[in-house]
Amino acid sequence: MQMTSIQRLSLKDKVAVITGGGGGIGRACALAMAELGADIVIADIVPERCEEVAARVAELDRNALPFPTNVMDTDRIRQCIAATEEKFGRLDILVNNAGGVAYKRFLDQSENSWRRHIDINFVSMLAATHAAAPIMARGGRGGSIVNVASIEGMRAGPNVAVYAACKAAMIGFTRSMALELSGDKIRVNCIAPDHTITPGGRGNRTGPVDESQWRVPTPEQDDRMRRVIPLLREGDAYECGDLAAFLSSDMASYITGAIIPIDGGTSAAMGWVRGSKGQWTQMEGQRDDR
Repeated sequence: MQMTSIQRLSLKDKVAVITGGGGGIGRACALAMAELGADIVIADIVPERCEEVAARVAELDRNALPFPTNVMDTDRIRQCIAATEEKFGRLDILVNNAGGVAYKRFLDQSENSWRRHIDINFVSMLAATHAAAPIMARGGRGGSIVNVASIEGMRAGPNVAVYAACKAAMIGFTRSMALELSGDKIRVNCIAPDHTITPGGRGNRTGPVDESQWRVPTPEQDDRMRRVIPLLREGDAYECGDLAAFLSSDMASYITGAIIPIDGGTSAAMGWVRGSKGQWTQMEGQRDDR
């Protein structure tokens, strides 16, 4: 009997590891997947965030394993994956979400900064995938790997050049792994957010997630942001979580090697923005923008 759409979307009894799972997009992925029935391993550098998300997962009647992890330590990543198999006996979903960026001209960046960007954004994904995929393959059920890139990986990234290069590499790796792992029924996809509301983006970079302490954009900042996003608002992390959950479900069973922008239309805009009068323009003030 063919499954219903609700059944195909279910993640019941699957096990997901989410790097950077304590805040922002990673936290949203964890909660969305738990709501759909998955057990969750939260790998985050902030222990309090691991525990908070684990408690939320437990409230959804799912099992959680908080596993404080600095993803720059590839041994710790491997320990996290091994602990997942030891506790749950399986691994079905990996979300490579951990990352970070510092805004600085490339010529002003030190080599140490280059290497930190590469380790956090790219090497962490390689290590987690290398450790997780064999477990998925051994289980015979296949699995889903979702890499969280950025639309900066598909366009120029002035002042974030190394970060953008890492995200572009992530996109290329996603496509290659989609082919290499297809024989083991492991699907590999990539989501590419743009402006998304997260704790880090609101100044809450350390400690527990506390929205009451978040920086609030000024009306002028909000107006400038809205004018570059066709859908007129920043993204919500939960929208990214829902997409990652969908890609990990049987509803997406024929999707692999896909790079999906989740950006309110900014990548489609290709430089078109709303002008001060609400009109679409690329060069406000330089021509007749009617």
